[in-house]
Amino acid sequence: MRAVLLSAGLGTRLRPLTDTIPKCLVPIFGKPLLGIWMSRLLNGMAIERILVNTHYLAEQVVAFVKESEGADRVDLVFEPTLLGTGGTLLKNKEWIGHKPVLVAHADNLTLFNISDFMVTHQQRPTDCSITMMTFDTDEPQTCGIVEEIDQVVVRFHEKVSNPPGSRANAAVYIFEPDVIDFIESIGTERVDISTQVLPHYLGRIATYHNSVYHRDIGTLKSLEIAHRELPGLSDLGV
Repeated sequence: MRAVLLSAGLGTRLRPLTDTIPKCLVPIFGKPLLGIWMSRLLNGMAIERILVNTHYLAEQVVAFVKESEGADRVDLVFEPTLLGTGGTLLKNKEWIGHKPVLVAHADNLTLFNISDFMVTHQQRPTDCSITMMTFDTDEPQTCGIVEEIDQVVVRFHEKVSNPPGSRANAAVYIFEPDVIDFIESIGTERVDISTQVLPHYLGRIATYHNSVYHRDIGTLKSLEIAHRELPGLSDLGV
């Protein structure tokens, strides 16, 4: 399986930190988020190759990847204009090929068993084209909350004030090829997964619950929380 790490975001909510470094290179105990993703995905051969898209401060991301262990299994692509999360997949449809692909936001700190995630996808209900990772959030009003029946998503509540629970979309997915075909059918270059793709697949999205660790490093507050929480997870290789 191949993986796409979405790494081109501006990280405006992390300013002034991201005035000088891209969001995907924000360090957790000295190790950039992108580096954590790369080392975990490339540990073994479950993930054949990784695609990393760049935009903001792209030269820093390129330099980091090229100096990293496993760089020979990582491909870089520059986006002069941001294409949106789904647009990046469409632009690189040929690289993905006609097979399942893991898609993740590289500016999240996500620790999980990759093999378990892949097995869950393989064993998903036959009518599901997506497996979505979920997690339990301590700030449900800031996340996309999901409702499930038999581990299949039946409803989304995107950043509402009183969501019906705390089980959230972790923005880590495995997509079957028909999802990329659907993105292409939208007919625009810029596509957003959350608002334009996932609603189309309601009832056809299986879930994999991450009970190890997940945090969106989207704000200075969340970055501070991660640094407080992670010493207890040192045995997970961060």
